[in-house]
Amino acid sequence: MNIEDFRDYCLAKPGVTEGFPFDQDTLVFKVGGKMFAFCSLSDYDKGVALKCDPEQAILLREQHRQILPGYHMNKKHWNTVLPEAGLPQHLFESLIDHSYTLVVAKLPKNQKPAFF
Repeated sequence: MNIEDFRDYCLAKPGVTEGFPFDQDTLVFKVGGKMFAFCSLSDYDKGVALKCDPEQAILLREQHRQILPGYHMNKKHWNTVLPEAGLPQHLFESLIDHSYTLVVAKLPKNQKPAFF
């Protein structure tokens, strides 16, 4: 999945915003003001950070060489996914969905998108 497809996929989710809160290179996707995905525009191939259930994160890292502990993030709750290293698109999309769902589940009721 290239960066344009990644961006489109994230923005298609209810309540998602994008921005550059850290610098002009780090694209961040949020829902309810909380991050669920981010990546570097200039180094997209070096990975996308996605939130993950801690137990599932360990299993995914063991099963897929394209999934690593979260770089510069809490490695218990974040993975770095190498989107252009042969990871099946359906798996990458399911990891984005999982990250989004984890964040939405923790939001106060009045900040959750309508479908939750």
